[in-house]
Amino acid sequence: QVQLVESGGGLAQAGGSLRLSCVASGGDFSLYDMGWFRQVPGKEREFVGCISWGGIATYYVDSVKGRFAISRDNAKNTQYLQMNSLKVEDTGVYYCAATRRPGALNLSTRYDYWGQGTQVTVSS
Repeated sequence: QVQLVESGGGLAQAGGSLRLSCVASGGDFSLYDMGWFRQVPGKEREFVGCISWGGIATYYVDSVKGRFAISRDNAKNTQYLQMNSLKVEDTGVYYCAATRRPGALNLSTRYDYWGQGTQVTVSS
């Protein structure tokens, strides 16, 4: 059983930056593909981006391309989401997710393990 704990959320101004972290425990982190999702009240959880188990491949939703970057440090069992040029519409609860099952990494159903989420609020 893998446990995921996100941190780094908070309040930022539009145009600013935040870096989220996701620390994994209970499994071999280096074997898992990792993803980031976000959710606002009343809406479905939205895919933000993902990174392959080896860190070679990353993929992002169009709305964050060029602004967000995902990385991972397998030695530290940690995934990161660097968010730059933040926009008000980036506000939401950000979730870290992990999976070893094959399939499309932009689908929430693909992932087996989820963190509790961290709130990101971007003000204008």
